[in-house]
Amino acid sequence: MEPMSIRPWRDIARRPSRQIMVGNVPVGGDAPVTVQTMTNTLTADAKATIDQIRRCEEAGADIIRVSCPDEESTGALRQIVRAANVPIVADIHFHYKRALEAADAGAACLRINPGNIGSEQRVAEVVRAAKANGCAIRIGVNAGSLEKDLLEKYGEPCPEALVESALDHIRLLEDQDFREYKVAVKASDVFLAVAAYQQLAETVDCPLHLGITEAGGFVGGTVKSAIGIGSLLWFGIGDTIRVSLSAEPEEEVRVGFEILKSLGIRNRGVRVVSCPSCARQGFDVIRTVEKLEERLAHIRTPMSLSVLGCVVNGPGEARETDIGITGGGNGKHMVYLSGVTDHHVEDAAMVDHIVKLVEAKAVEIEAAKAGLEAAE
Repeated sequence: MEPMSIRPWRDIARRPSRQIMVGNVPVGGDAPVTVQTMTNTLTADAKATIDQIRRCEEAGADIIRVSCPDEESTGALRQIVRAANVPIVADIHFHYKRALEAADAGAACLRINPGNIGSEQRVAEVVRAAKANGCAIRIGVNAGSLEKDLLEKYGEPCPEALVESALDHIRLLEDQDFREYKVAVKASDVFLAVAAYQQLAETVDCPLHLGITEAGGFVGGTVKSAIGIGSLLWFGIGDTIRVSLSAEPEEEVRVGFEILKSLGIRNRGVRVVSCPSCARQGFDVIRTVEKLEERLAHIRTPMSLSVLGCVVNGPGEARETDIGITGGGNGKHMVYLSGVTDHHVEDAAMVDHIVKLVEAKAVEIEAAKAGLEAAE
């Protein structure tokens, strides 16, 4: 089988960007595209926020943002930052003092729009605090909160308005000799967001934070985000992503990784190839996949698993995956290991058996990786 790395039609030419650090996580340049999410607990409730952060970390989040609308929130931030295993971004709107407090509390990044926090003097204070504490800054332009003068100039949110807003905010930071920033130009309209990011990508060299904002519920928001974020990543645009869903933040992380996995940009955990099922199926594919996804959520090692109900496409898909199962007759199904037929398994033992095979394969892959690293 031809290795994926030399299939030219899979190549994505990534947009060159300079690299910044968000805590200990590099963003931009040749760093992996990172996955972010945002907590929805009251930040002032440190325990609830930390518990949610822990679930997001377990799902694989690289960076997590928390909202800091008041002093109680920034007061709890120091405890939250200490407890987190990933960098914490403080989301600030309008109140520049919250940015100062968040920087002092250990936030790895401040999400602000410099033009919204007051005078040039206040922007300078925030930049000084960011520099003193090693904070990055994310400029977060949103079609739903564009500046009044830009709405008057353009008549409505449009790509040009979003990009001009971003450039205005960038200028405020550059005037303070600050370049540790990344930028987002989000919109709930997929076409608007994609066009804005494309224009911005041609204009600046900073890392770009991708997202389709207010995308909707789990199903609708996942589809919109996959189209919008996926299109941009396919064009080579984007250094970090956040999938915005009306769902729990750990679900945003899982969807984010699925988008990256589908494009071969980054792999984490088990990539499941499964059929929609039909009357030919030898076992209940839908319920089997549901059980396997739930029981294999703890696996972080990248690998592939095919679950197909019959022999029409089953053997072909199994040849392309690390582990595969194809439905057979009389409740007996064929198991494939590394693309080769290996043994049969019966209905009753199938899910437990596949879980054990995946867990064993994960151990094998990690041991081989450790051996290679030791040899180097």
